[in-house]
Amino acid sequence: MKYLLVLFIGLFTGFHCLAQKKALDHSVYDNWQNLGEKLVSADGKYLAFVINRQEGDGELIVRSTDGSFIKQFPRAYQVTITDDSRFLVARIKPFYQEVRLARIKKTAAAEMPGDSLLIMELGKDSVQKIAGIKSYKIPERGMPWLAVHMAKRNGVGQKDQPDSLTRINRMIAEADSLSKLADSIRKKAASAKILGLAALQITAGSKKESNKNEDNLEEGTELVLVNLATGFSKRYTLVSEYLFNKLGTVLILETTPKKGAVQIPATVLWLDLGKQKTDTVMKIFHDAKNYAITEDGSRLAFVAERDSVTKALLKYYKVWMYIPGMDSAKVWLAPFNRNNGQRYIVQPEFNNYFSKDGSRLFIGLSPGQIVKDTSLVDFETARLDLWHYQDDYLQSQQLVQLNNTLKKSWLTYLDTQNGKLVQLGDDSCETVYPSKDGNGRYALGISTKGYRIQQQWTQHAILTLFVIDLEDGRRRIIADKVNGRYAGISPGGRYIFWYDLTKRQWMSYAIKEKKLFVLSKSIPYPLYDEDDDHPDDPPAYGFMGWFENDQFAYVYDRYDVWSCDPLGVKPAISITAGAGRRNRVVMRYQQTDPDEKFIRDKQGILLHLSDEKAKGEGWLVFKIGSPFDFSGAAISALASARFDSPAKARDADVLLYRQQRPSAQNLYLSGFHNAAEYSKAVAVSNLNPQQAMYNWFTVELHHWKMADGKTSEGLLYKPENFDSTKKYPVIFYFYERNADNRYNYIEPMPIRASINIAYYTSNGYLVFDPNIYYKTGQPGEDAYNSVVSAARYLSGFAFVDKLHMGIQGHSWGGYQVAYLVTRTNMFAAAEAGAPVSNMTSAYGGIRWGTGISRQFQYEKSQSRLGATLWEKPELYLKNSPLFSADKIRTPLLLLHNDKDDAVPWYQGIELFSALRRLGKPVWMVSYNDELHGIIERRNRKDWTIRMAQFFDHYLKGNPAPRWMTEGIPAVKKGIDWGLYD
Repeated sequence: MKYLLVLFIGLFTGFHCLAQKKALDHSVYDNWQNLGEKLVSADGKYLAFVINRQEGDGELIVRSTDGSFIKQFPRAYQVTITDDSRFLVARIKPFYQEVRLARIKKTAAAEMPGDSLLIMELGKDSVQKIAGIKSYKIPERGMPWLAVHMAKRNGVGQKDQPDSLTRINRMIAEADSLSKLADSIRKKAASAKILGLAALQITAGSKKESNKNEDNLEEGTELVLVNLATGFSKRYTLVSEYLFNKLGTVLILETTPKKGAVQIPATVLWLDLGKQKTDTVMKIFHDAKNYAITEDGSRLAFVAERDSVTKALLKYYKVWMYIPGMDSAKVWLAPFNRNNGQRYIVQPEFNNYFSKDGSRLFIGLSPGQIVKDTSLVDFETARLDLWHYQDDYLQSQQLVQLNNTLKKSWLTYLDTQNGKLVQLGDDSCETVYPSKDGNGRYALGISTKGYRIQQQWTQHAILTLFVIDLEDGRRRIIADKVNGRYAGISPGGRYIFWYDLTKRQWMSYAIKEKKLFVLSKSIPYPLYDEDDDHPDDPPAYGFMGWFENDQFAYVYDRYDVWSCDPLGVKPAISITAGAGRRNRVVMRYQQTDPDEKFIRDKQGILLHLSDEKAKGEGWLVFKIGSPFDFSGAAISALASARFDSPAKARDADVLLYRQQRPSAQNLYLSGFHNAAEYSKAVAVSNLNPQQAMYNWFTVELHHWKMADGKTSEGLLYKPENFDSTKKYPVIFYFYERNADNRYNYIEPMPIRASINIAYYTSNGYLVFDPNIYYKTGQPGEDAYNSVVSAARYLSGFAFVDKLHMGIQGHSWGGYQVAYLVTRTNMFAAAEAGAPVSNMTSAYGGIRWGTGISRQFQYEKSQSRLGATLWEKPELYLKNSPLFSADKIRTPLLLLHNDKDDAVPWYQGIELFSALRRLGKPVWMVSYNDELHGIIERRNRKDWTIRMAQFFDHYLKGNPAPRWMTEGIPAVKKGIDWGLYD
């Protein structure tokens, strides 16, 4: 019996060990899956979505909504479904390892592995794959035309290269030879009309190549046009640019010149796809670009230059117009001089566009540019930047924006009927928004002129708002010194509206009546963020949109949606009947039709629901004009999950969306009629089945009293195998307020800056993320109040090892970590990423990514000091960790990259050098050429390991790695990383 008992215990123990889940390690990241692009066919019968891997080959899933048809395509992406819901087209990436090996071999860009094209008829097994593509396009509406732009051939111009059409036929298919592939295609041809393209490619033979020679060094490559429904196809050579009109009736091609014995000039072609007729739009030019075509394909416009001086410093472009039936395009606008002598040129970088009905062409006009004196010798001329106190923008900002400034232009339109030119914008009205898709009488103009210097210290831009008459370009000021960032013109062009941050109201200006109204005055609740704690006017909750014909405007309060009379006469009505406020559920509209301009009566709109108390979310469909019902199924639509990224079928009540829980994230498919549909939603993806092998995490929402008596909330992450009889080390991670992220899925990955919670909990840590609440002038003490109270609260649990608690944060979180270790020794280790350590020097610094001053951040924004450095210097000193560095006892790890474009690198250096002088345990990691957060995956992997080693040493007692004990001398840089013995 004793032997049997021992044997039983041994077997049970062995089984128990086998059942234990593994801890996540750094090797798992590459294969972890996440969701990429997704779409639903217009008829709602098919859906497609991409599953990516962090590093490696992803896949495209194509399936019918009823689940009867499912296909998987490795490495496919950039997916399109034709307007008739019949065909799917996608690009296919080369194998990840193939690209990796090519990079290792330092393969030239032209020789790198390229993309292929996938073509399939939905619901059928017929599939084509075409190698060596550059791009493809399908018209948004109309017939299922497909244009495939082939990549430039490797070694082009060499006589021994295969025929271009043969090369196209490197289909990624299960075939041993081209002949077998051709046989396979011919067998399927009877049931798959789309194979006309493939048949064309295979039967072309090599005859065409005999005419090729080394003189064919043209930029353009071959384009294949095919009608997927009929099988019609045609090839065009030397193509450099191409575009369809929206309705798919016209294709525009630009070709490059062909040199050699037989010369062909650069050409723009007009292809009438219905008549299968080709017309020449233009020949012989040096550059043409920014093509605009009307939706119905009745007009084409573009800019081009034909300057005979090919090396001229400035190229003067003209606007060209083409209408079917013309012999060729005609010049519509050339550079010209105003009466005041000011030279105006056509800006070639502006994205020209037609109004919806094609009656106006919108272009960009620019003042003539300054020409460099080429007679000057570069090495004999001074190089400098001059900072002038009266400049609108700091010199640093000017330099960052220089390229955009050189391309700057003012919105102007040409009347397509009479050629009238109307300039709408200029330097005193730099932004213009025409109404009615460009067809309206009026436009909104916005300018910051006169208030640009103030942007150095104000959080919000100060604006002047104009109404512009598109008939003649005249404008009048309707509001000045507007402190705000929300402004627009109603879809029907009757009103200009904006949120006034100072008045805390939505305003409307009736254009014809020339009267200003307070649109939201009868709403009895605040329209601004009541929890905003910056020393500035709080932002609005938001603007939902307009009812058709501009009858009503919809705005949000904290919870509900209100319908407002833009004239401010009729009282506002809560279309959600106050249900959001009664239940503390935030309701926000999710637009599912990208072409929607306004909301119609009886339209079913999708509302996103957020439970403010429990943090759950859900969907609710509400029909405009109907009584709002938030009971029963509607309330049950709220789930312990996060709902986002909805995609609806255009012509069917089918909704595809992402649902996140801490345990998983997947795509779900549901109907669109009512809330009850969402309880029947079906998961259509199954990401990361390998996760079941690993010790995962759970999340709890906690509440506690802070030192100031206010109740706070935060998230406690525990290991899945949590044992309340054990003691766990804790890492406190924080930024500002993250409790609303309770149901987020957290993917294990190499970190950009902050800890990866999934990794740490899997390896035996608790992670606590407390909300931080601020008052004006004391951000450091507010972080202390919030975080230390959370640590004391958590220390009251028996399962917490209060002697082994750490803190971690990046950027603003990094500042708070740096401050906390000057105020308390209760943490055994701390990591601060890109921290501001000295607010006095940081105040006058520059955010080098944008070139703007950092002053606004301290006065009005995140630092919340509410005063200038010279008004209250004591606040800057008191809240700067550097000036209390001698009080730090906690081992500190710093991350500050040498090209940080947000927080200057010297901020990390100041703190490090102070602690080094004081003999404190401090390390600083700086990744070369990295910005504020780590971008390159190799560096992210390295940092993830180093941070884990740091905390494992101080919170778990693991041996310190060599980089901590010995450092990495410069002579060992790139040779020894010091991670392992």
